[in-house]
Amino acid sequence: MSDIERIAAGEAAGDAVLELRNVSRSFKDAGGTLTVLHDINLSLKAGQVTALVGPSGAGKSTLLHIAGLLEAPTSGHVFFRGQDCGDASDWERTLIRRDGIGFVYQFHHLLPEFSALENVMMPQLIAGLSKGEARERARQLLNLVGLSERETHRPAKLSGGEQQRVAIVRSIANVPSVLLADEPTGNLDPHTAEEVFHQLRRIISATGIAALIATHNHELASSMDRIVELRDGTLNVYK
Repeated sequence: MSDIERIAAGEAAGDAVLELRNVSRSFKDAGGTLTVLHDINLSLKAGQVTALVGPSGAGKSTLLHIAGLLEAPTSGHVFFRGQDCGDASDWERTLIRRDGIGFVYQFHHLLPEFSALENVMMPQLIAGLSKGEARERARQLLNLVGLSERETHRPAKLSGGEQQRVAIVRSIANVPSVLLADEPTGNLDPHTAEEVFHQLRRIISATGIAALIATHNHELASSMDRIVELRDGTLNVYK
């Protein structure tokens, strides 16, 4: 059994882990009401990688925030492992985010004063793991993406691709069921972006995480299991 498989938890492949049902999101401004998302239905299944594409300003980040329980929909429901998160308390939603959902952003957001190893340990320590357990898992994860020899380096001493690989393994350190990524390779050159995406896809495939990845890179999107496009507030499935 590989390091990745030992780290992974995992629902059965094909199980719906996170669902958006009839989700809409509107904002009020001086000009009236702006509807960003309209009646969105989306199911993320274990082991499936879904690309989220669409023009800038289409609401992709808003959709990711709602899926990640960082923002509440104006109407509709978000289900995590069958639980209606609209009925969850603030504390319950916090626990779901901490233990069940991993986030990766375009900018890595690593803590500059800590090493790569310490950055990956941090979410585990917050979740209550001992320092020894967190250190061992962090070392395994960094080894998975070829960064064992860089674990003591702070972010400023890492390349952009290395920093993003640290951010990716940090996002799965608590063995989440869902990974949400917002332009995870958008700040990298094409060669590095392809390398980082390959590592990300490898981890997702091996662990059975349900992943939703927003990207403007249509070549990367075409290599994912499914493509959904957000346009004019509605979601269309193309693959």
